[in-house]
Amino acid sequence: MAVGGTAPPRGSAAAAASMRRRRTTSGGASGGAAGTMLQFYTDDAPGLKISPNVVLVMSIGFIAFVAILHVVGKLYLVRRDA
Repeated sequence: MAVGGTAPPRGSAAAAASMRRRRTTSGGASGGAAGTMLQFYTDDAPGLKISPNVVLVMSIGFIAFVAILHVVGKLYLVRRDA
């Protein structure tokens, strides 16, 4: 809300900022679920710590490896007639 008590005009930067603002109070059941999800992304979580970039590169590498195996399988297909 603006100082005068009226809402900012639609499409303005102030209106967009007020729409993007998150509420700081947790509401009922959703607060507990958000708390359990956030514990997976803290530094105290057990397990291997890798960045999202590493996961992206490894997944793209795996896809490329499987595609290369498919191409090699088609090129070197051996037919043995008994």
